[in-house]
Amino acid sequence: MNEPDRAPGPPVTAAPRTASPSQTAPAAGRRGIGSLGPVGLVLAGGVSVQFGGALAVTLMPRAGALGVVTLRLLAAAIVLLLFCRPRLRGHSRTDWGTVIVFGIAMGAMNGLFYAAVARIPLGPAVTLEVLGPLALSVLASRRAINAVWAGLALAGVFLLGGGGFGNLDPTGAALALGAGAMWAAYIVFSARTGRRFPQADGLALAMAVAALLFLPIGIAEAGTRLLDPTTIALGSAVALLSSVLPYTLELLALRRLPASTFAILMSLEPALAATAGFLILDQALTLTEAAAIALVIAASIGAVRTQIARNKIPPLPAEGQ
Repeated sequence: MNEPDRAPGPPVTAAPRTASPSQTAPAAGRRGIGSLGPVGLVLAGGVSVQFGGALAVTLMPRAGALGVVTLRLLAAAIVLLLFCRPRLRGHSRTDWGTVIVFGIAMGAMNGLFYAAVARIPLGPAVTLEVLGPLALSVLASRRAINAVWAGLALAGVFLLGGGGFGNLDPTGAALALGAGAMWAAYIVFSARTGRRFPQADGLALAMAVAALLFLPIGIAEAGTRLLDPTTIALGSAVALLSSVLPYTLELLALRRLPASTFAILMSLEPALAATAGFLILDQALTLTEAAAIALVIAASIGAVRTQIARNKIPPLPAEGQ
């Protein structure tokens, strides 16, 4: 719903977004009752992302999965470019190379994810996708306890696939896993972009790169359907719910919320995706699928807490990540 673009930050997150939060970490004294405000903002952002993803699924019969991605990226790019007005001069080749790769990762993450949710339910798709950031987190920490978290995640995937993905479309599952790999790449290059560009300039430029790369693909799949006013309006709503709104909410929240707390909250997104799929798309989960999602969530939270114990979670990158 990393439905696609996602908020980077700590390695363990869930469901595609478009932006990165502020790197400012709050003082310890701001936790407790005062942290309920930013926690609520993060959860609201997560709900927005997943319900935006559900809306995108309803739009797919009009424009196709890749057409929806194109509309979303274009609308988000226009909003971010107008808002950020990024400076185009004064950047090195390395800067541009980083932001271009960031844009490619962002576009691929979105494209693969939407292609996946066109074939499998939203909850399982997000659950499989979150394995990318989870694997990145486990590999980065290199602690024995992470074998436990990896085992829990694999058990969840085994249950989700009915012991062999017999209950899920294999192509859809593979696309969701590919989206997870691109999510991990997105996190890495998001951080690099945040260090090279001020504010959200890098994000806006990367979004424009992703939109330009996807434009011919979307036109090839949807053609003139992309010009339908209703389709444009729904695509803009998807961009608002899945990119612009969650980015803004998380940006505000992370000025007062520790990065570690943010990562744990983001690990709950498979559950939010399953809820959105049930309420909007009538995609009910079996008890086995619910247990599988719970295992992956537990693995994500465990991996984050392990990083906290080792002080491995760095401050979040600058706002443009």
